[in-house]
Amino acid sequence: MKKAEAMDHQLHTLDHPITSADIQSIVSSVYQINLDKLPILPTEARGTVFSPGTTSEEAIATHLAQHSGELGGVQIRQIINNIFGVNLDAISALDGARISLFSKGQWVVQQETDLFVVWTGEGDIDVKVYPTSYFAEQSGASALPKELKDSLTAIGYLYDESTGGCYYENPSGDAVPDEFKGRTMGAILQVIKESYSQM
Repeated sequence: MKKAEAMDHQLHTLDHPITSADIQSIVSSVYQINLDKLPILPTEARGTVFSPGTTSEEAIATHLAQHSGELGGVQIRQIINNIFGVNLDAISALDGARISLFSKGQWVVQQETDLFVVWTGEGDIDVKVYPTSYFAEQSGASALPKELKDSLTAIGYLYDESTGGCYYENPSGDAVPDEFKGRTMGAILQVIKESYSQM
């Protein structure tokens, strides 16, 4: 069962209206993400601006109060993305993909046999992609394979000879857009599927 499905299942088993505490608990148990440790985005698409000192629980409660009717997992994951910039659906899609993800100061996805790491810095303004130690042990190569390096540099990454990885920093100083993150993951998944699925 993918993480998004597990989250939906836990939400459906609640016998009371969903609270912000429920959401925090379920996100923690399913995704191992502590929402209290994540920075709240200063503003978001709906125009809600949270004052300094707003807790994650208060921010979620504000959004819940804006919704009438029953909320499902899809809507709640969108709320989390709006408040914290954490795309839980995209994280769920990485289940079994063999990509480790470090974001918002914590490991979001990480398995021993993952092949590549996607590491995002503070504020998600920069991204690094590099091979895991498992990939190096299995392949004998400490750098990204040429086909992945070529795919990433084609979308704007710079190759770093010293680390064997690729690096991108958003020139605007804003968080890297979800669309760019999607292209990054797509490039990695394609290379794994074509060349490393049996590793």
